[in-house]
Amino acid sequence: MKEATPGRILIVDDEIPLLTLMEQYLARLGYQVEAFSSAKAAFERLGADPAGYSLVIADVSLPEISGPAMIRQLLEQSANLRVLVCTGSPFGLSSIPQPLRSRVELLQKPFAPSMLAEAVRRLLEGARSGGGA
Repeated sequence: MKEATPGRILIVDDEIPLLTLMEQYLARLGYQVEAFSSAKAAFERLGADPAGYSLVIADVSLPEISGPAMIRQLLEQSANLRVLVCTGSPFGLSSIPQPLRSRVELLQKPFAPSMLAEAVRRLLEGARSGGGA
């Protein structure tokens, strides 16, 4: 089975200016980044290469799918995938089944670029060490 390229990240957020800023910032930090403004497009890309990504950064208030459903679907596509949930709305990880929760982290909007970089680093280190479900 093909392994994810270290630092390969998929971002999905319907807030285009923020999507663009996150994509550019993480690319400058040396990560391979692909960005999508719709959940449908992101799932199609991920479905074409489910083991090829280490991390998905996702807004949970997308119009096409509920946050908890999206997170479960993402985590079930790849056993090594981590998810960074970015939201400006109240969101609790308790809606995520316990076995999957260790692969998810929450980052409340608005956030500083350094907070994004730190959360990405933590999640990718967890993926490399095999920590989590």
